[in-house]
Amino acid sequence: MKVPYLPFALPTIGAEEIREVVDTLKSGWLTTGPKTAKFEADFCRYTGAAHAVALSSCTAALHLTLRALGVQSGDEVITSTLTFAATGNMIALLGARPVLADIEPKHFCLDVREIEKKITPRTKGIIAVHYAGHPCNMDEINALARQHNLFVIEDAAHAVGTRYNGKMIGGGENPTCFSFYPIKTMTTGEGGMVTTPSAALADKIRLLSLHGISKDAWKRYDKKGSWFYEIEECGYKYNMTDLQSSLGIVQLKRLEKFIKTRYAYACLYTKGFRGVNAVVPPPEQASYARHSWHLYPILIRRESNVQRDRLIEALKQRNIGTSVHFIPLHLHPYYRKTFGYKPGDFPVAEDIFQRILSLPLYPGMTSRDIQRVVSAVKESVATLSSAAS
Repeated sequence: MKVPYLPFALPTIGAEEIREVVDTLKSGWLTTGPKTAKFEADFCRYTGAAHAVALSSCTAALHLTLRALGVQSGDEVITSTLTFAATGNMIALLGARPVLADIEPKHFCLDVREIEKKITPRTKGIIAVHYAGHPCNMDEINALARQHNLFVIEDAAHAVGTRYNGKMIGGGENPTCFSFYPIKTMTTGEGGMVTTPSAALADKIRLLSLHGISKDAWKRYDKKGSWFYEIEECGYKYNMTDLQSSLGIVQLKRLEKFIKTRYAYACLYTKGFRGVNAVVPPPEQASYARHSWHLYPILIRRESNVQRDRLIEALKQRNIGTSVHFIPLHLHPYYRKTFGYKPGDFPVAEDIFQRILSLPLYPGMTSRDIQRVVSAVKESVATLSSAAS
């Protein structure tokens, strides 16, 4: 009998999320309103942040934070080449240059030594990308930034629920951008959040998120509001809706349980791959970290004769979904054509990219699903190794 397809990722949505969304639908207030305000307040309590602004995506969060910090044409912002399109694209969208840097080979986060090599008089700031749920070494990055008078933004698209030195990511000294895309550790369908210790920065981001008008729709159309508004900046339409926030309110309550399950499944994976010479499981988290296990990325050993792409196809034939995080930015046509990047520029990231594979990891799985994936990887590796020898 053919086994069912196991997707790479699925959101975990239950009855409480559905009730909260239905409550919003019945309220008659669907756009940014009281549920969004509650979600922001709840997120501040969870992360320890002073301020939070809910937005339509993490991409929007990155864009508005860069804009609010004054990034403009001619500036340079340093970030990881091993990241999703949004991180680099939002720098470029403001007319600045995404200055890419290589990663450290253990947890695949930005290598501070590589950042330092990229600093020039045009450098405005750094976007530190937390990878797979493991944080960057923020003490080193922040110290380097202070030395050169640079801002730091934390791209925490993978890192909701991650801790650094005992403190939640998002509750520190830097503006931090989160993603609530469906495959993330918690979801609002689509959506993002910026946290910051700065009231002025939060106010600027909030203003830019709704066309730069002085009062948002909730305040204008609420009983206590006024029809009058002024356009103070040329802004965007990046606000989060109450429908999205309804999901977020409940998902945030369940987040610690989600992370506990992800950690348990990650441990099962790691135990299952002991003795599999072709597979390198993710390393132990650093002493400063609480990993939130957004992803479980394995590496294929160079000497194994197993090609990553063939392993993906072999697992697909066994009805198991996988993914690759990420194709480094400098290998994409836009970055090569526009900024002159080329293969060979970032050898650590390129080596990791050729060998990395993200396996399914989400609370809706069962321990039997994990064992199924482990068995499929072992069988596929053995078959591919035999074929290559």
